[in-house]
Amino acid sequence: MRAEKQYLIDEVNGHLKKSDYVILANFTKMTVADTAELRKRLAPEKAEFHVVKNSSFRVAAKALGLPEFESALIGPTAVVVGGKNSAGVAKILKKFFTDKQKLEVKVGVLEKKIVSAADLAKIADLPSFEALRSQLLGLFSQNAAAFVRVLDAKVKKDQPAAAPDAAPAS
Repeated sequence: MRAEKQYLIDEVNGHLKKSDYVILANFTKMTVADTAELRKRLAPEKAEFHVVKNSSFRVAAKALGLPEFESALIGPTAVVVGGKNSAGVAKILKKFFTDKQKLEVKVGVLEKKIVSAADLAKIADLPSFEALRSQLLGLFSQNAAAFVRVLDAKVKKDQPAAAPDAAPAS
């Protein structure tokens, strides 16, 4: 293999090792300014946007044991990788598409399983991790408060009624 090809494959391999997910996108309508803006939006999630050659991606993905992408590797391809919050990255990509109408998500891989663009859009619609955590804590506190009220009512019901004080003898 030529040194140039091996360099490109190694570069893609390095990108793919940065996270447990990868999102493939078609970027043909994007300008340089759009690309810079998308990279800026992805930065808080520590995610990266890279343009890759399909042939280099195919070899690197196969070497890492990723599923078959052949149907998605048509036309220009960019990958989004990095960071721990794949749902947050999906939200950013969906919002970018809604705002600009220039980036088309082809397919994604989460935990070495192919995820369709429609499923990625559903993931993007989920509440954030912090919102889910607060909702769960709210449910716990509501149930605990209801349980305490039931116990309190039971205790009040079981208490004997206080006998009326006898009138003092005169």
